[in-house]
Amino acid sequence: MNGSPPTMVRAIRGPVTLITLGVLFALNNFTQYGFSETWPVLLIVFGVLSLLCRGGSESVPPPPYGYQPGQYPPPPGRPPDPSQRPSSGERR
Repeated sequence: MNGSPPTMVRAIRGPVTLITLGVLFALNNFTQYGFSETWPVLLIVFGVLSLLCRGGSESVPPPPYGYQPGQYPPPPGRPPDPSQRPSSGERR
């Protein structure tokens, strides 16, 4: 792992989900709140983890087609030379 936020969030997604599920079952057993009342907390946890994962990732455009790593991309095309254009009265 390189420690970047999206990678870190993906790494902790499973443990956080299991801990949340354990807490909800503990609430079911030891308090008056049943699992049928507390399950929406799981949706909130999933949503927060998804937002963290998406919010930290940077959108990088894909390389151009045919580009090989280590090569320079082709230079942009040159605009046409105005002196090479045919005059308006000439036909091609």
